[in-house]
Amino acid sequence: MTIEIVRLAHGGGGRLQAKLLDEVILPALEARALGAPDAAVLDHPGGRLALTTDSFVVRPLFFPGGDIGRLAVHGTVNDLAMAGAHPLWLTLGLILEEGLAVADLQHILASVRATAQECGVQVVAGDTKVVEAGRGDGVYINTSGVGVVPDGVQIAPGAIRPGDVLLASGDLGRHGVAILAAREGLGLDPPIPSDSTSVAGAVAALLAAGVPVHALRDPTRGGAVAALQELADASGCRLVLDDAAIPVRDDVRGACEILGLDPLHSACEGRFLAAVPEHAAAQALTILRGRAEAAGTVAIGRAEPGEPAVIRRLATGVERRMILPAGEQLPRIC
Repeated sequence: MTIEIVRLAHGGGGRLQAKLLDEVILPALEARALGAPDAAVLDHPGGRLALTTDSFVVRPLFFPGGDIGRLAVHGTVNDLAMAGAHPLWLTLGLILEEGLAVADLQHILASVRATAQECGVQVVAGDTKVVEAGRGDGVYINTSGVGVVPDGVQIAPGAIRPGDVLLASGDLGRHGVAILAAREGLGLDPPIPSDSTSVAGAVAALLAAGVPVHALRDPTRGGAVAALQELADASGCRLVLDDAAIPVRDDVRGACEILGLDPLHSACEGRFLAAVPEHAAAQALTILRGRAEAAGTVAIGRAEPGEPAVIRRLATGVERRMILPAGEQLPRIC
């Protein structure tokens, strides 16, 4: 079916977003998809650079575990890390709505500054625009990031091979549930905090130790299933998850059961999925579990030959194919 108008689901990381990219955006730019990368790796005489850009429209602006400013820095830094890059510089574009409290803007900017310092990056350029009241939902943020990719690092979704072990750097699905609870005033006690954090240090530790990382993805919009489906499509492998090994916090699981949501379709903002050869899996687990931001890393499955798909294998041996939703279970989460 031809796309006639843009709908909210076209930005949700699911099938409709892929359709919008493939049928409208990429052809118009005479561009092509490159395995759905988080950042483009560009060859340069001075070294290999990684470049990424992202926009943040999360609602509410402030939520347990973070705010839109902290989220913008983490999201951009993490996209660079998924290319194996060392993040260095960010730009910051602000679209402000008329009537925004200056105190709120100052809070957000303080979060940007503090988070950038924590991540070891600098904000080096920016832009500010103001739109009429009722047209901007407070604040929208656009960021771009630049990093350097170390020599010899070749991370790409298509590099996954049958036998590779799939790792998750911590519990899944928490950020999306945290945003939903804050937005809808669910009154959870204690509140579920977002997992928003930088994963660049954990990735750098893997690479510094010589772990042969084949692929990395951060499961943001569309959650773990969307990220894994992209990896499956790019590599031509069947990715099989061990249901009992999938890490989900009890409070997140409980909230999802009540709300009829699947935590594997819910976004994370401080987690990544990695594919490593079987012989390197134990080393990778040891390294990641030694870092605070990835202490909960577990092996969740393997790549197998077969039709590209994401399969959830239950304890009974029954296999269920995970289907990518048309859009996002929860819009405006990043």
